[in-house]
Amino acid sequence: MEYRQLGTTDLKVSQICLGTMTWGEQNSEAEAFEQLDYALDRGVNFIDCAEMYPVPPRPETYGRTEEITGNWLAARGDRDQVVLATKVTGRGDANSGVAHIRGGPRLERAQILKGCDDSLRRLRTDYIDLYQVHWPERHANFFGRLDYKHDLDDGVSIAETLGALEELVRVGKVRHIGVSNETPWGMHRYLRLAAHGNRPRIASIQNPYNLLNRSFEVGCAEMAIREQCGLLAYSPLAFGALSGKYLGGRKPAGARLTLFERFQRYTGPRAVSATEAYVGLAREFGLDPAQMALAFVNRQPFVTSNIIGATTMEQLRANIDSVGVTIDEELLAGIEAVHSDSPNPAP
Repeated sequence: MEYRQLGTTDLKVSQICLGTMTWGEQNSEAEAFEQLDYALDRGVNFIDCAEMYPVPPRPETYGRTEEITGNWLAARGDRDQVVLATKVTGRGDANSGVAHIRGGPRLERAQILKGCDDSLRRLRTDYIDLYQVHWPERHANFFGRLDYKHDLDDGVSIAETLGALEELVRVGKVRHIGVSNETPWGMHRYLRLAAHGNRPRIASIQNPYNLLNRSFEVGCAEMAIREQCGLLAYSPLAFGALSGKYLGGRKPAGARLTLFERFQRYTGPRAVSATEAYVGLAREFGLDPAQMALAFVNRQPFVTSNIIGATTMEQLRANIDSVGVTIDEELLAGIEAVHSDSPNPAP
């Protein structure tokens, strides 16, 4: 396992990060414990949670993923062996699906401070290594939106959000901060406020990145490299689509896209066509399609860690083993040819 510097901090995180958002919904606590034990044994030291998890978010399961993670930390006594990340929920109204969180989450001071305290309690720890803003307060291009339309209602300012995060760092509840589902402007704003106000600097950005959605490369990649604020890539398998298991109209029992129809981001006609091409390319080179997709993410210079998720141990073992898969120049040329024919078919 390779370890990479988390931004400008003194932390080194494994190039594979264990995602947790199925725990408490698709996975039981016992299954989550098995995943954690195996991942840690394989050198994974980075765990990513969110107060909103599991997904899809529901009042009945809110916070359950953090509780499971906290129970494992308490049972194993391995807190000092892991870099623990979680997220505070972004702005949500009555129709957002997260209105059950604090009556409608906002990135204001009081809500962030309470959100952090609640996460600490569920995680059964007195500090969080990386506390991230799950998505922006303002309306911007995230969750698949590419047609930016300016809205004067920014809501709570980034300055107030950063001020609350600074308080958490100052009292020792949070070691470092990060953002998620952000844009180049959002990254710049956080970094500028930090530089001019002697405030904590964002250490990472967690955005989607995979063979079907390489939009991060357009603007954020240069920021990530030049500003030492690397990508924590989520959805590297495009909700599992890049494994090829959904091709031909298949709906495997227990799979996310089978259980939850709301997850349609990677199932459009262009995305399916591109997936077929990537899966065919992997098989042509004698590779597992999912491992090829993960290996592509692993090799990017702007990626700090690749957040994998699994509902079975077979998937977890294969995903972690992607660190041993090499993409040579011939295969890379094939990947780029598919991308050129169908760029970002599922933003």
